[in-house]
Amino acid sequence: MTWAEKLFLALSDGAAWTADGGYLDRMLEHLGISVLAVAIAALIALPVGVWVGHRGSGAGWVGGIGGAARAIPTLGLLTILGLAFGIGLSAPLIALIVLAVPSLLAGAYAGVGAVSRDVVDAARSSGYTEAQIITTVELPLAAGVLVGGVRSALLQVVATATLAAYVTDIGLGGYIFAGLKTRDYTDMLLGSVLVVLLALLCELVMSAAQRLFSRATRRERGSNNVLTV
Repeated sequence: MTWAEKLFLALSDGAAWTADGGYLDRMLEHLGISVLAVAIAALIALPVGVWVGHRGSGAGWVGGIGGAARAIPTLGLLTILGLAFGIGLSAPLIALIVLAVPSLLAGAYAGVGAVSRDVVDAARSSGYTEAQIITTVELPLAAGVLVGGVRSALLQVVATATLAAYVTDIGLGGYIFAGLKTRDYTDMLLGSVLVVLLALLCELVMSAAQRLFSRATRRERGSNNVLTV
C-alpha cells in the first residue's frame, strides 16, 4: 500500500475524526492555542500600533521591533523557553505571541497612519478629543487594514503552532512529531494535511471578514469625505 493510499484511509476514517483525542479534537486544540496567542499579541501590539499611527511618528522603531521579532527563529526561541519553563503550554504560547506581534503592529500602524489628515484635522477642529478621534474616526477607517493584520498573524501562527508539540502534546504537531519518532510517514503527512486544511479554513473566514470590514471602511470614508468638503 502506498503512502497516498494510507493517507486516504486515515482521512476517510470517520471514527478517527470524532473519537476523543481524534482529528477534530486535535484541530480544535491547534486552533485554540493559535487564537489565544493572537488575542494576547493583539492586546499588546494593537494599542501601540494605533497610537503610533495616530501620532504619525515612530515608524522607525515600529519597523525595527517588527523586523527583530520576525528575525527570531521560532524553533530556537521555543527551545530556550522550553528549557526555562519546562514542559507545558507556556513556552509555545510565548513563542507564538512573539511571532504574531509584527503583523498586528504593522497592520495597526499602517491602517491608522493611512487615514487622511484632513479628516483627522476636521474632527479635531470640531472639538473631538484625541481618544474620540481614534475611536470614532481613525479606527473605523482603518478597520480593513487592521483585520488584514490579524488575518496575516493568525495564518502565520496556525502554520507554526505545530511546533507546540515540541514541548507539549497539543495540537496537530503531535502527529508530525510522533511520526518523526516512529518513522511513520503517514502520521507526518496526516498532521501536515490537517494543518493545511485548518489554515485554509482560517483563511476563508478571515478573508471574508476583511472584505466585510473593507466595505464598511469605504462607506465610512465616503461619509467622512462629504463632511470635510
